Amino acid sequence: MKLSQQALKLPTLKGKVVLPTANAFSLPEKVLQFGTGVLLRGLPDFLINKANNEGVFNGRIVIVKSTNGGGDAEVYNEQDGLYTLCIRGIEEKQRVDEIHISASVSRVLTAATEWDEIIQCAENPDMQVIISNTTEVGITFTNDNIHATPPSSFPGKLLAFLYHRFKFFNKDVTKGMVIVPTELVPNNADKLLSIVIELAHQNGLETSFIDWLENANHFCNSLVDRIVPGKLSADEQNQLQNELGYEDGLMIMSEVYALWAIQANDDEVKNILSFADANESVVIAKDINKFRELKLRLLNGSHTFTCGLAFLAGFDTVKDAMENADFAQFIQQLMFDEIVPSIISDAITEAEAINFANKVLDRYRNAFIDHHWLSITAQYSSKMHLRNTAVIQQYHQRFAEVPSLMALGVAAHILFMCGEQGADGKYYGTVNGHKYLITDANAALYASSWKDVGATMIVNNILSNNDLWQTDLNTITGFSQEVNYWLQILKENGAVAAIKLAVATNNLVEHEK
Repeated sequence: MKLSQQALKLPTLKGKVVLPTANAFSLPEKVLQFGTGVLLRGLPDFLINKANNEGVFNGRIVIVKSTNGGGDAEVYNEQDGLYTLCIRGIEEKQRVDEIHISASVSRVLTAATEWDEIIQCAENPDMQVIISNTTEVGITFTNDNIHATPPSSFPGKLLAFLYHRFKFFNKDVTKGMVIVPTELVPNNADKLLSIVIELAHQNGLETSFIDWLENANHFCNSLVDRIVPGKLSADEQNQLQNELGYEDGLMIMSEVYALWAIQANDDEVKNILSFADANESVVIAKDINKFRELKLRLLNGSHTFTCGLAFLAGFDTVKDAMENADFAQFIQQLMFDEIVPSIISDAITEAEAINFANKVLDRYRNAFIDHHWLSITAQYSSKMHLRNTAVIQQYHQRFAEVPSLMALGVAAHILFMCGEQGADGKYYGTVNGHKYLITDANAALYASSWKDVGATMIVNNILSNNDLWQTDLNTITGFSQEVNYWLQILKENGAVAAIKLAVATNNLVEHEK
């Protein structure tokens, strides 16, 4: 049988599944959500379900699907809005394997064919929150007619909804909404608000509405962090469905770690977003920049320092690399000995940085997720700059020393980017006789540099390139020499030997200190 309210009574679920509470289906609709992706299902939708189960928030979600019907929209409605989330991974070095059935979604409406019903949601006095994840492209300005059915863009749809609410409730300032975009754009809500205001002016909307838009509504920047790979493998899903006794077209998995940081300093907003009270993973704070900095430097940054190195060492996935004792020690030393000391500040305490680093290590150890190093190398050069240039500089400024492990990461990056153009116009590198695709906008630049200056000058040439780093990294005393040292080790002895040497050398240095 399909997952449904009726399926919740199956005896096979007892003791295996966290079920929604009996009153879950009678809760009022409080949230309008733009987007149907797995991240929303695995993070905010799940967290709202969890709060509902604990008698907090007590509201359900209406999902707006932008594209024409079919797909997830039909499955949601066939399954009474229910879906299964399998949470699998490591937390404080302990294995976690949980199954939850979420009932937070009330219904799914397709904008192209059910726009009138979506607009009617604006007339619901219980509606309080708008969530979105429309990808980074969703929060961009386009000329849009908000009186269309529907408007073409996400900001246009949002503005049309808010304008209808403004008119229906006769400018009532208590009927504004809390808008929390989750798109991976810095200051996403600030950007969304500026686009919506510009659209309001473009559409000739009255000044009283624009005042209401700015003053009665709360646009809250937010940051989300959780790996939600999506569907289980076909074999895993079939096995689990046989055990549980139902079929679920929306079943997904996620890692254990979750963070939803929401920027707000208003008691009214905190009261409306009461689902935070039931979830340690939801943080409402006046400033969420420190959460972004921790994620950028310790999670994303460590990924970028190590992805080329791990791939050159022959590790296919993060899971494979973490099973190697030397690599596991290398990444631990990289975070605790070099990145953490570099990012401690008035905003980030040492304890906070260490705690976050430990959670990152748990995430690296997650054997349930096949995270491929080669996919992590996509746009390697821009990631290396955006995530790591500042950390390299900060370490040197604070300690007047070269961060040796970071230098090895940069050396591996330069070697990984040594490629040649193929007949298809793409660039390929070679390791142990096997070709790999270099997916990077600067692949031609690196290939040209390797060809023009050769191995002896490549480090100086790359590190001095202002277009890559927005600075000259050769000005960091000793850094180019350290990167060049590691590049020679990588070329002569290989990445496995380089990792082993780096760990041993770092242990010796720490012991001498």
